[in-house]
Amino acid sequence: MARHTQGYLRRHTCEVHIGGVSIGGHNPIAVQSMTNTPTMDTEASVEQIIRIADAGADIVRLTAQTPTHARNLGEIRRHLRARGYETPLVADIHFNPAAAFAAAEEVEKVRINPGNFADPGRTFIKLEYTDGEYADELRRLHDKVVPFVELCRERGVAIRIGVNHGSLSDRIMSRYGDTPAGMVESALEFLRICRELDFNDVVISIKASNVVVMTDTVRLLVDRMADEGMDFPLHLGVTEAGDGDDGRIKSAVGIGSLLVDGIGDTIRVSLTEDPEREIPVARQILAHIDECRAAANPSPAHIAGTRITATHPNVIEQVLAAAEGMPAFEVEAAYPDTMNVDDIKIAASVDLGYLLLNTACGNDIRITAPALDEKVAADLVRDILQATRRVISKTEYIACPSCGRTLFDLQDTLAKVKAATAGLKGLKIGVMGCIVNGPGEMADADYGYVGAGLGRVSIYRGKTCVEKNIPADEALPRLLALIKSDGKMPGNDEKAHD
Repeated sequence: MARHTQGYLRRHTCEVHIGGVSIGGHNPIAVQSMTNTPTMDTEASVEQIIRIADAGADIVRLTAQTPTHARNLGEIRRHLRARGYETPLVADIHFNPAAAFAAAEEVEKVRINPGNFADPGRTFIKLEYTDGEYADELRRLHDKVVPFVELCRERGVAIRIGVNHGSLSDRIMSRYGDTPAGMVESALEFLRICRELDFNDVVISIKASNVVVMTDTVRLLVDRMADEGMDFPLHLGVTEAGDGDDGRIKSAVGIGSLLVDGIGDTIRVSLTEDPEREIPVARQILAHIDECRAAANPSPAHIAGTRITATHPNVIEQVLAAAEGMPAFEVEAAYPDTMNVDDIKIAASVDLGYLLLNTACGNDIRITAPALDEKVAADLVRDILQATRRVISKTEYIACPSCGRTLFDLQDTLAKVKAATAGLKGLKIGVMGCIVNGPGEMADADYGYVGAGLGRVSIYRGKTCVEKNIPADEALPRLLALIKSDGKMPGNDEKAHD
């Protein structure tokens, strides 16, 4: 059944002020990105932040691996302000609470990962807890989080609680596994502490590279927060979406289908490209949502049998109205000659992605538009079906957008991996810049290529490291050899799995 809120109404959330930007309430949806320069390179970071801000970003995030990196965020901020840019900065922290405390002295917002702020990350050393042991773990968590929250209150700094699929603590894994329920509980553990302390300057993100997992988990979080009387703003994104059309379509499907129902207060499109290229895509998604909200009294859809033909900008509204009471239906989405190819790709990904994720829409979807030739339209349909996990027709790449932790050229590496593996239908291959975005974040991948240090790479089969810390120039041949030895290369007796 559809979960659509007629009229694209925004959900009310409390407001969080991050510098001069307000998130939540009835404020415009804020657009974010993240630098990929080394955080200790002040000049390069400032220049990239300026490019991101000039592209239209409201907020920019930077990694801070250590307290030294965190303190340099203050230097970056001072240089940025001297250049006339007031863009709020967010520190991105993993595994190092000391870096979070240092960052709270320097920037407007600090992102922490519940899976590794008070816990060492997934160790698999202990996956069974008695009720008493579990309660002891929660008290330990409380004792570590409270001083950080109090510092942020004192400094007027907001907190982002950022949960990622695959980076949950052993405590959560013991009770919930690597599931949407586990991801939501990981966020709620921290939110309950913030509520106990009456600290409300909190934004939540809960991400996955799998669009279905991401959207289902965010919806579950919204319901659970309502059950517990919570009302915090949400940051949306499909993590490790990749590059090119794949990254754009996955992001538009995931982010757009939540925004349609009024869920989300700030967004980031994560592309394995220069970060300033993320901003126009985010703005395209928001522009389509605004068009849909503004269009009043949409014309009725045309129905032939079970096929519903709906027109821009109210494809979703028209289809839902026409499909009332229909157990199953197919959709043709029509876009006018005033729209260019890029805008159609985003609009169709939002419209059809929503219908495929949330209704009885069948897989036989069609897109018609003067700007699209037959092949481009067919490829777009295929990519939307793959993003929603309805039909797997090609290799899927789970690739992080890179950040200051990455020690190799991620864009070039992804291009080489794709060129060598593009024919492996049904395989999911992760290309990750570092251990933070490694085996945990690519939890959905069949194989992984993960940065292990300067010029070093580790190769994974699923979540298991099979080649550790090998020279980068040997990594791709060894990845291909592993895939071949598993019978997944064309020409082997065993076909790539669907």
